[in-house]
Amino acid sequence: MFAVTSTASASAHVKWFCAYDVAGQPLELSNVLCQDFEILIFIAAVGLLAGCFLEKTPLGEAMLRSMDRVTIGIRLHTEEMVRAFCFFFFIGVWTLGGILLTPELTSKSLLLPPLQFTIAICLLWRRTLPISALGIVILFGMAIHDYGMFHLADYPIFLGIAAYLALRGLQKKFFGIEPIDIMRYATAVTLMWASVEKWAYPQWSYPIFITHPSITFGFDPAFYMRAAGAVEFVLAFALLWTPLVRRCAAAILAGMFIAACLEFGKIDTIGHSGIIAVLFAVLADDRRVENDRRVPLAAPAGFCAALAATLFAYYVGHAALFNTTVL
Repeated sequence: MFAVTSTASASAHVKWFCAYDVAGQPLELSNVLCQDFEILIFIAAVGLLAGCFLEKTPLGEAMLRSMDRVTIGIRLHTEEMVRAFCFFFFIGVWTLGGILLTPELTSKSLLLPPLQFTIAICLLWRRTLPISALGIVILFGMAIHDYGMFHLADYPIFLGIAAYLALRGLQKKFFGIEPIDIMRYATAVTLMWASVEKWAYPQWSYPIFITHPSITFGFDPAFYMRAAGAVEFVLAFALLWTPLVRRCAAAILAGMFIAACLEFGKIDTIGHSGIIAVLFAVLADDRRVENDRRVPLAAPAGFCAALAATLFAYYVGHAALFNTTVL
């Protein structure tokens, strides 16, 4: 319970509020993979497994039906909701000025304001959604050019949203994959990568704990960041899993991000509006998979595999690009 509650404010993106150095030496894996980390990951895996078993019970089915009833309004207007949140986001960054996609990605390009305004206006009609999607991809490319691929690995959610908008505008699927699923996958990858950053650079968040001391609930900052990363990673992975598990994860994550918006204000609200829209869409998605063969025991195995792969990609990729130490 502590982990879910305490990480609400930790969902604020630290790069928007504190000094950071993407090329700096991350905390070495030998220090990340400590006893506290192993205990937290074990608890997260057990929680995930419990959710998978619950889903196959009458109580799990009742929870799904309840979610269906509560979220029917969002489900019937998912596309309109995503478009509205994205409109708010792009009008917000256009008004603030000098921001590519997120507050730390700044640019003085004269192309920026008209491009952001065009993206926002084209969100008003379904037929022009592919134009908005193209504009988002262009902004993402500009950000890669200015900040590098490793920094933008924080934000594949924007490409997921762009794919969703383009496919909805064209009324197409991507090789049989629903547009909402592409957006969901991109969000999961985004949050798993951000979780590793909490473990690799916990010191980036320490200034926030000085200005917002209540969010740590009196826990040691280093332990707090390990817990925040563990909770965020398991919830992100859960977005890839079965209906009840992913919808519960989306509900918890949405609550965390909304709490962060209330704590950190306008910048956080604008910056996280897109991910909140995606989480609401996942929460409202009532699709079931008939004869789903994913057994509950596969969830913790997949979780551990995803954790190992993400840690490997982050640390080996960082070492290759910036000549830093892994172990």
